[in-house]
Amino acid sequence: MNESVQGIDEKLKFAPALPGVYVLKDRQGRILYVGKAKSLRNRLRSHFRPGKNEDIRHRRLMSQVADFETIVVDSEVEALILEANFVKEHHPKYNVNLKDDKSYPFIRVTRELYPRVFITRKAVQDGSAYFGPYTDVKILRQLMSAVRSIFPLRTCGLSITPEAIERKKFKVCLNYHIGRCRGPCEGRISPSEYGRMVDQVVAFIKGKNQDLAAELEARMKDLSRKRQFEEAAVVRDELRALSRFLSRQKIVDTRRVNRDILSLALSGRQGCAMVFDVREGKMTNRRHFYLINDGNASEKEVLAAFIKQVYLKADVIPDEILLPWEPEEIIQLNRWLNSKKESAVRITIPCKGQKKKLVEMCLRNARLLLEELLEQKEKRKQRIHASVLALQNDLGLKKPPCRIEAFDVSNTAGSDSVASLVVFENGRPKKSDYRYFKIKTVQGIDDFKMMAEAVERRIARLQREDRPLPDLILVDGGKGQLSAAVSVLTRMGLSDQPVAGLAKRLEEIFIPWADDAQTLPRSSPGLKLLQQVRDEAHRFAVTFHRKLRGKRLVRSALDEIPGIGPKRRTSLLKAFDSMDQIEKASVEEIARVDSMTRPVAERIVRHFQKPKTD
Repeated sequence: MNESVQGIDEKLKFAPALPGVYVLKDRQGRILYVGKAKSLRNRLRSHFRPGKNEDIRHRRLMSQVADFETIVVDSEVEALILEANFVKEHHPKYNVNLKDDKSYPFIRVTRELYPRVFITRKAVQDGSAYFGPYTDVKILRQLMSAVRSIFPLRTCGLSITPEAIERKKFKVCLNYHIGRCRGPCEGRISPSEYGRMVDQVVAFIKGKNQDLAAELEARMKDLSRKRQFEEAAVVRDELRALSRFLSRQKIVDTRRVNRDILSLALSGRQGCAMVFDVREGKMTNRRHFYLINDGNASEKEVLAAFIKQVYLKADVIPDEILLPWEPEEIIQLNRWLNSKKESAVRITIPCKGQKKKLVEMCLRNARLLLEELLEQKEKRKQRIHASVLALQNDLGLKKPPCRIEAFDVSNTAGSDSVASLVVFENGRPKKSDYRYFKIKTVQGIDDFKMMAEAVERRIARLQREDRPLPDLILVDGGKGQLSAAVSVLTRMGLSDQPVAGLAKRLEEIFIPWADDAQTLPRSSPGLKLLQQVRDEAHRFAVTFHRKLRGKRLVRSALDEIPGIGPKRRTSLLKAFDSMDQIEKASVEEIARVDSMTRPVAERIVRHFQKPKTD
């Protein structure tokens, strides 16, 4: 039994039988999955001691788990909220994740004496209010255009304070003269009057348009009775602009209901969720979210995960939510939404009538958007780069090498031995898939065995995780490196896996099915692609090797200095990136490092014979 399994078994003994959240991690400490449970002990044991019916998804996840953490809470609802927060923050691979949700725009209402209202994609924690996100930018711009035409809010970025108004620091601009601003920069509208207008804007954004219309009409009549006809005319124009906007909204219910309609379409690991916002019986917004379902979760699980993520930071919770089917943990979701809204929220799965038609309309839109996304992805796949097609022809491959994985090794006299893996997709580097390996089984200088170890570890992992093999494996080197890779692939039952070697000196290409090295014209796009891949693998290997060697040299040099133990050495390595920086540092710079004292800092400077003047 390996060390990590022993550690997990020990931790399982002390897992609490209480509600909470658990986090599964890999060897590098990356979060793979976040889950919640009524009893953490029982749920974790079911993960690490599965039964006969364990599915492929779970096996793939658990093959990567090396550690776990637990967080105990007071109730299942608290666990649900914490789980949703963790998923949104860390985007674990095996949870259902919203794709690119951070890039969607919001409407921001600033916290100022005279607030501004504008579109933003960046949330600033300064007390501002945010409404959204809006995935349909066209609808968002229509909404903001209506806000501008109805409400004469300021659009400038001036810092308007009572002192600035008193000193007459600013002058009104053209917007004031054409009636598009009330002149707060000169104090021509009081903060309370302006604040009431901002409250109306917020009500308008939230879809409370009928109440707003009634309020404007009452205010217009009140101003008329007071014979304040100019002010009444301004309110009248606002009311007319509001009526024009409301007339363009689609009525989906004659009653003044506030509800959200949710639907979901899935295809493999891709998904699209759709939300229709119905406010006071009218559809005010349409939102769609693309999902990544790497964990191969069921429709019920995906729908539950989507509900958590979409309402986690929602500014408005409707009175009713219509769904196409019942999600997982519906009772806990309902309790959570009730507590978040502080009133009852009905979750309904309609079987007939108008509500059923609305859900089907929402579902149809989700399917259309998903089909469009998948079609775009397929078209991108079909647009194969010319260099990839040229390489297929040059090497006589059965299919285009759209995904190339290349290996190189680097060491100094057999020490600090590492291997690199770089990935090119459709002729371009995919840096998110780059990996490096610390060589574990080879002592001394033996590039062939090092290459074999790196290739074997990579292929074994792909097989363990049930992931596709690359279209071409490229090794940096000649016959020896190629033979090492081929022997590994043959031993693993992959003798037909395309593999090639590229030697640096004469740019000769070695392939298993040819006795002699192959040469291509220097102008060949296929050769240029191989050179680019090979050089990138070499760069990545050398960079990592130098980093490891530098750390080792720093450790050995620091170990010679009295008073430098493991703790201080670690602090120095964190504070300074290289030995050169430590040698150039002054006494004061070193003394500022955690756990360091000035006498020890002076000793380090003297050791490197680079005293600094204070």
